[in-house]
Parts: sequence; structure tokens; C-alpha cells
Amino acid sequence: MQIRRKSGKLTTEEIVELKTFQRDFKEKVSQAYERIRFGIKKTPLEHSPALSQLTGAEVYLKWESEQLTGSFKLRGALNKLRALSPEEKRRGVVSASTGNHGLGLSLAARIERVTLVLVLPATVSPSKRSRLREYGAEIIEHGLSCERAEIYARQLAAESGRIYVSPYNDEDIIYGQGTTGLEIWGDLPGVQDVLIPVGGGGLASGIAGYLKTASPKIKAFGVEPRHSAFMAASIDAGKIVEVEEKETIADAVAGGIEPGAITFPLCQELLDGMILVEEELISEALVLLKKTHDKIVEGAGALSLAALMKESGRFSGRQVVLVVSGGNASHHQISTQNCR
Repeated sequence: MQIRRKSGKLTTEEIVELKTFQRDFKEKVSQAYERIRFGIKKTPLEHSPALSQLTGAEVYLKWESEQLTGSFKLRGALNKLRALSPEEKRRGVVSASTGNHGLGLSLAARIERVTLVLVLPATVSPSKRSRLREYGAEIIEHGLSCERAEIYARQLAAESGRIYVSPYNDEDIIYGQGTTGLEIWGDLPGVQDVLIPVGGGGLASGIAGYLKTASPKIKAFGVEPRHSAFMAASIDAGKIVEVEEKETIADAVAGGIEPGAITFPLCQELLDGMILVEEELISEALVLLKKTHDKIVEGAGALSLAALMKESGRFSGRQVVLVVSGGNASHHQISTQNCR
């Protein structure tokens, strides 16, 4: 799907395209799961008596923090590479990421024996650069920001014939992330609500798209840090907008949404609401996950619990799944700049 919006409203053609995309979710996500299930970890869905008692909801935690490479990103990356033609694989891929996408794509490229060029800003920490290189990616440093690195990566893809792999703005990436929802549905078909961290929107689009085709009664909520709430502001405005951004402990979801991103109209259509959480609440959620489950996760991984703590009355007595999206806390803590 290539929706390129010039205004806040979708054209008739774009609406038809969007509806077709949504209708295909269950089949496409199921195909993605068959494609990647040998290569990823089926992560646990754990009932939490302690958090249930605290919040009044029946709380389940989807531990994507225990996925290989420490986040859900491997799912989409591996699905993207396995969906490529032999010729496309031969040409190789290129992307820009210092964060979880870079880790997931690097491992996927190694598994599939596809050459990967990863463009990083010159400000990336030595430890992140080293870990990304360990998986076999060719590292190129360019510019002083994530945005400049991404622009150069796209230019490099166009000039070299390599396939550019977006962290979220790609159908195969979205369907791959949607396999998280497939696993949730398989383990808990009675789920009523799911709370999902939102950065670019690939994870939220994929999970909500699958679960709502499995059962339209399920409600899906996106969660953003108030300091970087690009998706919520864009949904409110009816178009992708820029907002004033502040530093956030949930840096894995920080940053804007690229113009024309297919995740934006999907989040508009599929999410039942956006919940914005403050930094203090994210910190409390991090501590609570360590206290109740002895898990250390990254700031973005605690967003769903922070949202439930903030809006506990809304979810009282309901079966709620909190998606713990990532566990690369050490990388969060040493990061001066994180590119999804």
C-alpha cells in the first residue's frame, strides 16, 4: 500500500486501498508467521496476579523484551527479508538505525545471509556500534542526526540498487510485527483490551490489525510518552504533524512520523484511543516491573503498564494485555541518540 496524503482527508481511492489492506491482515499476518516462526522466539504471555490486584484489571504481560535481540523488531525485519525475491536478496539491503530495528535487521540479515549496510549517525555510542557490527552489518557513519543518516541510507539504496528497509513504514514489517498479536490471540482468545507502545506505529498497526480481524470486539490502545507524542497529535489533527519534543526515558519510541507513512491511517482506523503518559509514571512502571516480575526493561517497554496505571478505572475487571515491547535497557541508558 502506498498512501501518499496531500491533505488531512483520504481520497476515495486511498480509502478503498486502506480497507483492502485491513481486510487482508489476518491472512497476511498468518503467512508472515509461517515465514518467520523458525527464526524467532514465541514470547511468553504471563498472567500477573500482583499487577491485577494493583490495577483492578486481569493483567497479562506479553514479554517481547525476551524476543531474540531484545525486542519485537526481529519479527518485522525477518519477515521483510524472507519476503524478498532471490534477486533482491542478492543485491542486499540498507537501513538506518542505532536502536532495536538495527539489532533486529542485523540478526535477520545474518540468518538469511543477506548483506546489510547500516547507516549510523556519527554520534552513535561505541558500544552500540560494536553490538551492531557483531551481527555482521557493514557500518557507515554519516551526519550528526538520525534524520541525516536515514536520508543518506535512502540515497545509498537508490544509487546501489539495494532494498531500503524502513523501521515501520513497510507492509511486510507491519505484518511481521502483527505476529505478536497472532500469538496473543492464540494464548488468550478472551482478551478484551491490548495496550501497545507507539513510535512509528508499525507494532500497533500490526497487532491491532490482526486482533480486530480475529474479534472486532477487542479494543486496542496506543501509548506514547507525553514528551514525544507524534502519533496522538497527528490523529487529533487528521494529518501527520510535527510537535515540540522533549527528552524521554522511552527513547525507543521517540521521533516523528515520516510523511506518507502507511502506519498513520492504520492507527487512525484501528486504534480505539491514544494514552499519553508522563515521565514519572514511566519510571514508576519500570520499578514496578522489576519489583513484581524481576524484569529490567527499557523505557518504551514500560509504556503499556504506565498507561494502565494512569487509566486503571477504564480497564477495571477486563482482560488486558500489556505489550512489553523491548528489554534493551542498557542501550537505552547509554544512548545519547536512539534511531528506532
